Amino acid sequence: MKTAKNIAKLTEKMIKFYDGDLHDINHFLKVYAYAKTIGQCEGLDEMSQMSLEAAAIVHDIACPLCREKYGSADGKHQEQEGPALTIPFLKGSGLHQACVGRVVYLVGHHHTPEKVDGPDYQILLEADYLVNADEGNYTREHIEQAMEKLFKTETGKSFLQSIYLKN
Repeated sequence: MKTAKNIAKLTEKMIKFYDGDLHDINHFLKVYAYAKTIGQCEGLDEMSQMSLEAAAIVHDIACPLCREKYGSADGKHQEQEGPALTIPFLKGSGLHQACVGRVVYLVGHHHTPEKVDGPDYQILLEADYLVNADEGNYTREHIEQAMEKLFKTETGKSFLQSIYLKN
């Protein structure tokens, strides 16, 4: 399937982009795995699934620049800087233009849960949170609040419950 090959090539390109930064590589790979799985379990249409998977791969593309430019990879700076980096990064990816536009939008909003406008956006937020909760050692209270306020998909809620709220 051509779309699967496009995603594999995009993953390879992102690994090279991060130039050996294990944290950034591991982070995007985990977000991608959760996003892909949640999207498939939730029955996304092919275009939304493709946009979701591509966005999960590149969602933190601005982190290296933000660390250099601002001294941190703050979410708002990522949203500000990410779209301009995403457009040339996706050039030649084989993704449809509409998909590229959606990915650029998602990269520019992946820290803004108030503006969710589709299941791909919602799932990206949930997948990123699942990984950030581990990497940031979030408290049980923080995770319970996310379950109540952020998580909307049944699969995402199930993952959050199974991984962090079992005891």
